Amino acid sequence: MMLLHRTSHALETELTARLAEIGLTPRARCVLSGALDAEHTQSEIAEMISIDKTTMVVTLDALESAGYAERRPSATDRRARVVAVTESGRAIVEKADQVVADVYESVLSSLPADEREGMVRGLTRLTEGRLSTPMPCEKPPRKRALRHAVG
Repeated sequence: MMLLHRTSHALETELTARLAEIGLTPRARCVLSGALDAEHTQSEIAEMISIDKTTMVVTLDALESAGYAERRPSATDRRARVVAVTESGRAIVEKADQVVADVYESVLSSLPADEREGMVRGLTRLTEGRLSTPMPCEKPPRKRALRHAVG
């Protein structure tokens, strides 16, 4: 299974480099995508995309500084603040989604069609089935921090 790890690392590195060209990180893209079409607090988004609260605050601070997101009062709970994506944030998500789609297409097109479809089906089954819930672990491996400018 070291092949999955190596493949994941190579793909993450390429996505990080390509998104940096438009001034975004994969994590920032995930935060913006999570906030696009529904009112979510920063804690809810952090949970959705599996990042800790401190990392979420730092990421959201950078997104606000870049003009891509804002913290606003919730329409349903006046004590809560939700993450709202600005128009420029929506535009950068659209660009980022195209970058990601281009990278995925480029990577997958290097495989014959029958292998590509089988691989995607297999990985989907794993992530939706056996690997859908992380195993409890006293010291889980840390996700590598992505340290690229947002804006």
